[in-house]
Amino acid sequence: MRFLKYIAACTLGMLCLIAHSQTGMQKGNMIRLNLSDDGKEFIRFTFLNQTWLRYTDANPGTMVNGYAQQQIVDIGLRRTRMQLFGQISPRVFFYTQFGMNNFTYNSKQFQGAFFHDAVTEFNVHDKMLSLGAGLTGWSGLARYASPATGSILTLDAPLYQQTTSGINDQLLRKLSLYAKGKLGKLDYRVALTKPMAVQNAIVPINSLNVNADFSPEPAKLQSQGYFMYQFADPEDNVVPYTAGSYLGKKKVINLGAGFIYQPDAMWNLAPAGDTAHSDMLLLGADFFTDLPLNKEKQNAVTCYVAYNYFNLGPNYIRNIGVMNPANGVNSSGSFNGAGNAFPMVGTGSTLYVQLAYLMKKELLGKGTLQFYGATQVSDFDRMQDNIVMYEFGFNWLINGTNNSKLSLNYQGRPVFNTAPDGTINYSHHRGMIQLQYQIMI
Repeated sequence: MRFLKYIAACTLGMLCLIAHSQTGMQKGNMIRLNLSDDGKEFIRFTFLNQTWLRYTDANPGTMVNGYAQQQIVDIGLRRTRMQLFGQISPRVFFYTQFGMNNFTYNSKQFQGAFFHDAVTEFNVHDKMLSLGAGLTGWSGLARYASPATGSILTLDAPLYQQTTSGINDQLLRKLSLYAKGKLGKLDYRVALTKPMAVQNAIVPINSLNVNADFSPEPAKLQSQGYFMYQFADPEDNVVPYTAGSYLGKKKVINLGAGFIYQPDAMWNLAPAGDTAHSDMLLLGADFFTDLPLNKEKQNAVTCYVAYNYFNLGPNYIRNIGVMNPANGVNSSGSFNGAGNAFPMVGTGSTLYVQLAYLMKKELLGKGTLQFYGATQVSDFDRMQDNIVMYEFGFNWLINGTNNSKLSLNYQGRPVFNTAPDGTINYSHHRGMIQLQYQIMI
């Protein structure tokens, strides 16, 4: 119970700090410079910081710098971002984002910040067609393949939808030529991408074996698209990132579908000893709704359901540990690997569901609470049992917006072991408690 007392003490301290600091965090803060009298041409600056305090019941055999660790308490910066973007003429828009992710006690010091986005865009025809190019999140597959980090509903986005993040793209951003726009109620985006060399991936790429992995051969072009039919209020598509919740300010009902395709992206060792190549095909369909319930109370419900099918070659599996607090395993390690990792991406299918309820406005002074739950259920070809991850928690919207938000989350992840015959079987679940404070301007 010692860790629970620690978390409770730190939570109390953070709450006192937040309550003391609220006078400068009022709703509607914005840093903007108008370039024209009507404000249609402008430059805007934003800032986001997400700080995590976390307890992790680590995977079996977890090591930190050579020392065994069963439980890990850490503090980290999940995301620190600055955006500078603007409409500098009636047809020309630019967007940049700079910052860092996953800075922990175990990160290399004085490193980590980089450009996430750098895009120039030209409007061809009103809202119907814009063309752009650069390092960008305009991509395919699903709604949260490009999530708006400031309005994520649960503590973190469903990262399995950012399937190749850190392998042949830069944390979901890609070097692309894209087109986007709205045709009536249909919102669309399509892109043609030159994948980044997997030799520079931030995760290990396995050498050629019977299980598929990304081929180190020069990559062929990747094509992708995502299409949303918006039945109710339209969503903005100025930038590629989609909101997790509108906090009752919009009535949104969307049905979407998308894909990502890259020829010969994967390779594996065939039974005859030859090298076999596989296309990467990622497919998705999803439904999102954000519904205000009572105009006076301004309460709302949010629901997101996604189904994805991934073909990443025979028996491909990728373990992912978000801001992993560990960096090694000993001989007692499980298939999951170190820290908080679990099999999040693989060849097979995934169902993801997210639900939330926003309570009435000014429930807690100026702020209110938003309760949520989510689960990922995956049936991967290589695994004997399904992957079932679940999480639940709440957001305290301190001023009624995402500008100042405290979130508490519990995640249960599955642990798998490799049997002597090579099969991978479910063993048990382990947990992680996360406390996040987010500020955003």
